[in-house]
Amino acid sequence: MIRAGLSALVAAAFLLSLSAGKAWIAPWAFADGTREGLVLLELRLPRALLGLLVGALLGAGGAVLQGYLRNPLAEPGVLGVSATAALGAVLAIFLGAGGQPLVVAASAMAFGAGAVALLALVGGASGLQLLLAGVVLASLAAALTSLLVSLAPTPFALGEIVTWLMGALTDRTFLDVRLLLGPALVSFVLMAAAARALDALSLGEPVAASLGVDLARTRLLVIAGVGLGVGASVAVTGVISFVGLVVPHLLRPLVGPEPSRLLLPSALGGAALVLLADSLVRLVPGAAELKLGIAMALLGAPFFLWLLWRTRTELA
Repeated sequence: MIRAGLSALVAAAFLLSLSAGKAWIAPWAFADGTREGLVLLELRLPRALLGLLVGALLGAGGAVLQGYLRNPLAEPGVLGVSATAALGAVLAIFLGAGGQPLVVAASAMAFGAGAVALLALVGGASGLQLLLAGVVLASLAAALTSLLVSLAPTPFALGEIVTWLMGALTDRTFLDVRLLLGPALVSFVLMAAAARALDALSLGEPVAASLGVDLARTRLLVIAGVGLGVGASVAVTGVISFVGLVVPHLLRPLVGPEPSRLLLPSALGGAALVLLADSLVRLVPGAAELKLGIAMALLGAPFFLWLLWRTRTELA
């Protein structure tokens, strides 16, 4: 029932994403051959498809990480993959490839893959070691990104970098959709393959090992699945945060705490959240459009503080 409701919400949010904007367009306008139909087909449809994929990847990634680390405050950015993928894109823009989306995206995914490999090498066998490695990697990537921003060769390059780091689905094309689709499918398969093992890990690593769970294999599935999905998402949209934190928390009371049961609802919930948020940022008054990454940060940061307060109250 919950999955059916979430699927209906995603469908409604997708149609809203096609229609919403400074000028509203009916979702069936693409069949009319008008200018509005061309806008719908060439601009809004790839934007909606990207919102669907990115939200699903981030929502599912948050559910998987919270299950693996057994930490309700975990989310995809905690592994440092988002920050490292962003560093790759910023480096490409810094070197003058800002006008070549394929080069920027390839650089971001390459750096994201490098982050996954580094985490697999130094992350250790436990969730705590992986978490600490991710925090260190995120801090290093953020510092290097700040260094590149401070050394930007031209004001134009600086503007490109800052705009990209804000995160948005604006002006994306079907090329971006094709670029994301393959890594997204592989990411979903890897995360789904780890789901049952994550249920056993909720009882603790010693108990999971006694039940026959291969901890090293599960760790690699989690790192590769989340890392690939988040790295590819950052490559095409920039950094969009807090989706993986907010969605699993909202759905856990409805579907239960088991990661295997939470994975698909979190993917659907993440897709709906990103699609709805992206529709709303287009309706903010003014000539310029509010960046999606900023909107999600404004939503997610208070939610994170509330979770910290609630966790502290429960432990008191």
